[in-house]
Amino acid sequence: MSDELARLSEIDRNHYLHPTTSVKEHFNAGPALVFERGQGVYLYDVEGKEYIDGMASLWNVNIGHGRKELAQAALDQMSTLAYSHSFSNFSHRPVIELSEKLASYTPGDLNVFFYASGGSESNDSAIKLIRHYFKMKGQPQRVKILARHRAYHGISIGATSATGIGLYREMAPPLAPGFLHGPAPHCYHCELGMDPASCELACAKQELRKLIEQEGPDTVAAIMAEPIQGAGGVIVPPAGYMKAIRELCDEYGILMFTDEVITGFGRTGRWFGIEHEGVQPDVMTFAKGVTSGYFPFGGVAIRQSLHEELSTISSGTFAHGFTYSGHPTGCAVAIKNLEILDNEKLIENSDKMGEILRKGLLQIEASSPFAANVMSRGLLASIEIVQDKSTRQAFPQEASIANQVFQQCLKRGVIVRPLNIDGTSTIALSPPLVIHESQVDTVVNALAESIEAAVTTSSVSK
Repeated sequence: MSDELARLSEIDRNHYLHPTTSVKEHFNAGPALVFERGQGVYLYDVEGKEYIDGMASLWNVNIGHGRKELAQAALDQMSTLAYSHSFSNFSHRPVIELSEKLASYTPGDLNVFFYASGGSESNDSAIKLIRHYFKMKGQPQRVKILARHRAYHGISIGATSATGIGLYREMAPPLAPGFLHGPAPHCYHCELGMDPASCELACAKQELRKLIEQEGPDTVAAIMAEPIQGAGGVIVPPAGYMKAIRELCDEYGILMFTDEVITGFGRTGRWFGIEHEGVQPDVMTFAKGVTSGYFPFGGVAIRQSLHEELSTISSGTFAHGFTYSGHPTGCAVAIKNLEILDNEKLIENSDKMGEILRKGLLQIEASSPFAANVMSRGLLASIEIVQDKSTRQAFPQEASIANQVFQQCLKRGVIVRPLNIDGTSTIALSPPLVIHESQVDTVVNALAESIEAAVTTSSVSK
C-alpha cells in the first residue's frame, strides 16, 4: 500500500459513514478500494490498477466512464442557469426540452413527468401520486401498494416499505403501513413449490389475486413491479407474467406501476424493460441510466390519460416536490446522455453484447458443478453459486461464497456484485452498454476462474 493510499484510507475510515456497508468492518479495516478515475468500461484505483466495471458501478453508468460530453453539458448549463426551481408554475428551458425528449422514448402514452434526485425519491413520489389520484377520485381507501418478495425499490421509508428483501426491511423499523408482498416470479426457487412448466403463472394469477381479494380490492391502489428484479437476484419473470399483472390491474381497477430504475435506458436491450413484455403500465419510475450516474436524477412517468384526469379532479396545490425536482443541470446532462445512447446505438449494443454475455454464462453453468440458474436480458445478468446442482442446495451462509467469488474477481481485475438473498448466493453483472466482445470475454473468463478458486479455497469445500 502506497503512502497516499494509506493516508486516504485512514481519512475515509475515520470520517465517512459508507452506504450499504458493514460499519464494523469499515471502521476496523477502511475502504476496500479507492478509485481515482474511469474511462469507458474501466475504473482505475489510486495506485493505477485497472478494473472492468462489470456492474456499471450501481447498474447505472450506461454510457461508460469519462464521457467529456456530459461534463461539458453540465458546465454549459451551470454557466447559464445552474439552478432554478419549478415550484409555483415556474419552469425553465432544460426541463421542458428533457420532458419532450423523454416522451419520444417512453412506452405508449407515458409522456408526463415528475422529477426527483434518484430512484428512492422517484418511487416515494409515485406512491404518493397514486394515493393522491385515488383520493381525488373519491376513493381515499385505496392506499395499499402490492409489491413482491425479493423486490428492491429503494431506501427511503416508503420505498423500503415496498421493498421485499429482509436486509433492508429490518434495518430501521417500523416501516410504513399499507404495503403488501406476494411471491416473486423466481422459477428456480419457486415459493409455491410448483413446476414452471405447468404452474400457469400461479404466482401472479392465483397468489396476487388471492392477496387482492383478502385485502379487499377497493383498498388496493397499485401493483408495483420491477420488470426484472435487480438487487433481488436479477430475476427475469417467465413469459406472460407482466401481462397477467396488467390483466389483474384492469380487472380490479388497480394501477400498474413499474419500477424501471435499473432496467431503463437500454440496460435490457430495449429502452425500457417493460417493452419486452408488450405491456403498458400506468405509472413508471426511472433514475440511474437517465444520466448514466453523472448527475443524481430520477423521475416518474404517468400516462397522458391519467394526467388529464388529474387535471380535472385535482384541487388546490399538489403538495409534493423536492428542492431539486427538475434541476436544470441534471436535465441538461440527461438530454446529452439520451443523445449518446441513441446516436451511438447503445441500446442495440446492449442487446448484442447481452447475447454474448448470456452464452458465456451458460458455458460456465454447463462446465462448473457449482454454477447454476443463469438469468439475463440484455446487459443485466446473474448466475447462482450452489453447492449441489442436483438438489439446488446453496452453500451455507457462513461460507460467504458469493463474497469470495467477488474477491477473486477483484484479483483478476473485474468488478461484479455479490447478492446474498434468502439463503441464496448470486453474482450479478451489469456492465456499461459500451462494452465490446473481447471485454465481455474477459469478464466471463475471470468469473469462471473466480468461481473455481472461491470454491476450492472455501472452508466448506474442504
